[in-house]
Amino acid sequence: MIKKTLLCLTLLAAALTGAAQTRFEDLSLEEKLGQTLVVFADVDSAEIFRPVIESGKVGGVLIQWGNYSLKETKQLIDKLQGWAQKSPHQIPLLIAIDYEGGTVYTPITLGFDYLPTNMMLAASGDEDGAASIAYLAGQELRRTGVHVNFSPVLDVNSNPHNPIIGVRSFGSDPANVTKMGLSLMNGFKAAGIISVVKHFPGHGDTSVDSHYQVPVVKASDKELRQIHIAPFARAVQNGVQGVMTSHILYPALDNKNIATFSRPILQDLLRTQLGFQGIIVTDSLDMKSATSFCTIADCAVRALEAGSDLILLGRYIKPQTTFNRIYRQVEQSAALRQRAEDSAHKIFELKKSLGLLDGPRPVPAPIDKAYQAELEKISNESVTLVRDRANLIPFKPQTDGKKPTVCAVFFAPSRFADQLMSFSKPFLEKGWRIRSYNAAMTPRAVDARRARECADGADLLVVTSLQWADRTNINQKNTINALFEEYPRNVFISTMSPYDIPSYPNAHTVLATYGLNKYVLQTAANIILGNIRPQGHLPVELPEEEK
Repeated sequence: MIKKTLLCLTLLAAALTGAAQTRFEDLSLEEKLGQTLVVFADVDSAEIFRPVIESGKVGGVLIQWGNYSLKETKQLIDKLQGWAQKSPHQIPLLIAIDYEGGTVYTPITLGFDYLPTNMMLAASGDEDGAASIAYLAGQELRRTGVHVNFSPVLDVNSNPHNPIIGVRSFGSDPANVTKMGLSLMNGFKAAGIISVVKHFPGHGDTSVDSHYQVPVVKASDKELRQIHIAPFARAVQNGVQGVMTSHILYPALDNKNIATFSRPILQDLLRTQLGFQGIIVTDSLDMKSATSFCTIADCAVRALEAGSDLILLGRYIKPQTTFNRIYRQVEQSAALRQRAEDSAHKIFELKKSLGLLDGPRPVPAPIDKAYQAELEKISNESVTLVRDRANLIPFKPQTDGKKPTVCAVFFAPSRFADQLMSFSKPFLEKGWRIRSYNAAMTPRAVDARRARECADGADLLVVTSLQWADRTNINQKNTINALFEEYPRNVFISTMSPYDIPSYPNAHTVLATYGLNKYVLQTAANIILGNIRPQGHLPVELPEEEK
């Protein structure tokens, strides 16, 4: 019995330390190539990747957004790492996440707390606050088993008609993007999270969505370097460990290949001129801007050949088939074998530096109260009074001693419903009557009718819009403008992209929140009532006549 127990303990110790004892030289070409490949999984789709993870043909997993609890997310990551422990050399997976705020996150995804949009952080101007937010959020990521965050976005949103970046950017000023981006990057680094800045060499001047089309940025070499590349250059100087490529064509840099497939951009510019020594990560290869040129497997080979180290294969793949197609091409080329070896070695060393090869990392303590305090502070600092032509701020009702009434009409997805209720609190505390209506994002006649019923007889009408980047919802725009014509005593709150403000010329008093959460809505209410002064500043340029 004693011998049997000792044998079991020996086997357990060997299993726990197997990865630590693994030398990079011990890996086969298949396993080395696998270290460079990242698949996308969520709670419902993970099982399909089990065979390739257990055989060591995948080095990382990007956790996909979904309506899951934090407990479910942690269970998913533990399950994935359990499969990696069954691989020949038991090398843990690199677990990545797109936790960047902006339009790719809502308050109910994966159980993580609300992360302010980058534009909200920039409007606050609070570098220390941004770093604190990133540090505390990074602690929660580590508690769940995440190692890499594809954030911050360093795209300078110079094009108001950009359909995909918008509030994901810190704004249109390269210096401000750099300043706030470094704050976020440093906060994540202090928490032990690897930051991957994106989308190199800049996605801010595009007018089409790279998920569906191939964007072409026609800026000159000088303009690209002064505006769009500048924040990435500073991030490299400050030791960023990861840079994500864009699937965009920049004729001034390479007139044949999108950045992800471009040696002049990845090798000559990023590696040689900027001196970047870290991990180059592709954007997802299942995007149309990549698959317009090749299959996902062929795109992976092209990206590897151009200089990428970590290949994001995307969500909709047949794992074993895709791996085999990539492997066959790599195996047949000495140059590709060397590229795969070099990239795999970087990733292996990154995992080693994170302590992944030494067993489980220490788990940080919960940060809920500290995080919420910082989020409330940032929200108070960021809400911006864009204009007040009617001098309604602070609002002074003329009610002859009666309780004043505010009607709040929200145009927001239903998933934000629990956030909207906080807007009422400051009004109730001052004895106001509250009416509210959460209209559909694409309103119908019934929404317009109920909004008017809410506004009839109210002392003040407050209307919020929600626009993703430049994607104007025509029904929403027309309904809101009709309300403003009928009820001129109004306050308009742009709750996501401030680029929608010019769509509402009859909104005489305008607030911008750059995101939708309970804290900014409460701040907006307090500004309207005169309880606090607005502190935020617009991080983007709007036409002067529309401000």
